[in-house]
Amino acid sequence: MKKLVCLAVLAGMVSLLSAGATAQIKKGKTRPLTTKQLMGGLVKVNCGGIGEALKAAPADDKAWEELATKAALLNEASYTLMDDGRCPDGDWKKAAEMLREGSAAVLAKVEAKDYAGAQAAFKGVTDACGACHKAHKK
Repeated sequence: MKKLVCLAVLAGMVSLLSAGATAQIKKGKTRPLTTKQLMGGLVKVNCGGIGEALKAAPADDKAWEELATKAALLNEASYTLMDDGRCPDGDWKKAAEMLREGSAAVLAKVEAKDYAGAQAAFKGVTDACGACHKAHKK
């Protein structure tokens, strides 16, 4: 019984320590943008917009340009996610890097008007979001 209690206490301590070490940072250190605002106003909007736009091949140059803008903004968000003391741990850092690489790949394919390539590259973006959400989204 003592062994079981010791294990439970140890597990609780590890849980508390790891939660503190990887807690999501709610805001940068010096700028007013909250992480929730960054995700809702920039990341989610542009990621969702890319996903919607890639359900069918863009119809004209304007649609390709709009898609390029969304990919470029998502790429820029990958830098903001790491800036101003916002990064809490290696999971966040790796996901931000994945987002940077994935969105750059989408942008390159969009600029080449390669619809199938853009669809394939978008998986890198969604994988990045999933990796970060798995570690940080409550």
